[in-house]
Amino acid sequence: MTAPLLQVENLATHFMTRSGPLKAVDGVSFSVQPGEIVGLVGESGSGKSVTGFSILGLIDPPGRIAGGSVKLAGEELVGLPPSALRAIRGRRISMVFQDPSATLNPVLTIGHQMRLAIEAHETVGEKAARDRAAEALLRVGIPDAARRLDAHPHQFSGGMRQRVAIAIALLNRPALIICDEPTTALDVSIQAQILTEMKALARDLGTAMIWISHDLATVSSIASRLLVMYAGRIIEEGPVADVLRAPHHPYTAGLLASLPANAEPGQDLVQIPGSTPSLFALPPGCAFSPRCPHARPQCGTMPDLVREGARGVRCHFPLEIRGRA
Repeated sequence: MTAPLLQVENLATHFMTRSGPLKAVDGVSFSVQPGEIVGLVGESGSGKSVTGFSILGLIDPPGRIAGGSVKLAGEELVGLPPSALRAIRGRRISMVFQDPSATLNPVLTIGHQMRLAIEAHETVGEKAARDRAAEALLRVGIPDAARRLDAHPHQFSGGMRQRVAIAIALLNRPALIICDEPTTALDVSIQAQILTEMKALARDLGTAMIWISHDLATVSSIASRLLVMYAGRIIEEGPVADVLRAPHHPYTAGLLASLPANAEPGQDLVQIPGSTPSLFALPPGCAFSPRCPHARPQCGTMPDLVREGARGVRCHFPLEIRGRA
């Protein structure tokens, strides 16, 4: 196996509040290989997006990276000065946000914004920048790209604006793109098109991706490996097909059981009992234990994330062990 492109070790991101530190990300570790698409899933508030922002160094007060390491191709990113991080963002690591309005300026043409993204990292002529921008738009499926460069964002549909945001992320040929629920606001047909195009981009350009989502079905259609987060920690990981076929953590099993596709016609959807705990008042030990149908007294202590081969699980009594018993 080649050396990881991205190596995250014991990452901790805290937000200081009047009630004390809120541990949004608490000891997260994982790696991403060149050209690999990794899915990062979990409920709202599980720490998925904060993990992505932490990798890019986009945590501002009252938040801070409280510990851990983030290495890109062996280079430590945690602790770099802002100027060094700005040189990395958009060139070596890009991000696609859920709402393209977070990327696009409504008063500038698409071509102007794309040229600015290129000129932030290198000096190029206007024609060369325009040609590269048009090529990027074509790559994400926008026809008549040279003409559309002169349009403003409001002249594009929601799906087309998201394609433009993806094209901007690709402009400087980054090694890694972090995609923070980029298809959630789009209709199903546009979602499918963008997922297909992103898989092709990863295959053709060798770009690695972290695909952040709460939607297991979407992630399973694009990612090759899955990381499941709960209450700021990774609680299960493994190849997508293996995790979906035989989840090891009761939380992952509950997520899969709650999918509409897994419900019998006419039957109520299965729900995980209870609700996600407040990060200010996590239970001792396993944060999922109050909602877990298999909880035992030992779950009052925090389990380690135990890896065996390509699989990993943070559970004292993982499901595959009970299944063998």
